[in-house]
Amino acid sequence: DRVAMDTISFNAAVSTCAKGEQWVQALQLFRKMVASRVERDTVTFNAVVSSCEKGWEWVHALHLFHEMADRRVARSTITYQTAVSACGRGRQWMQTLKL
Repeated sequence: DRVAMDTISFNAAVSTCAKGEQWVQALQLFRKMVASRVERDTVTFNAVVSSCEKGWEWVHALHLFHEMADRRVARSTITYQTAVSACGRGRQWMQTLKL
């Protein structure tokens, strides 16, 4: 029998990708959540933004940061810290000031 993937299951998988610095896989899981109509919450976004930050993918990290506002997903202190760090890694100081 197949077990249905829910937000918690996906969050665990995305967080594992983030810890393993596997940003591409984290984004793939994030997209699969969209396709599967699984709710994405603050934990989901934070994990994907973190994986992008660790992968030096500041553009993706900022896109996700802004998508949170568009989708009315609450941004936490961790969200802001990770987005700022992603911009710093990419030497995007002006982007950091806009956060």
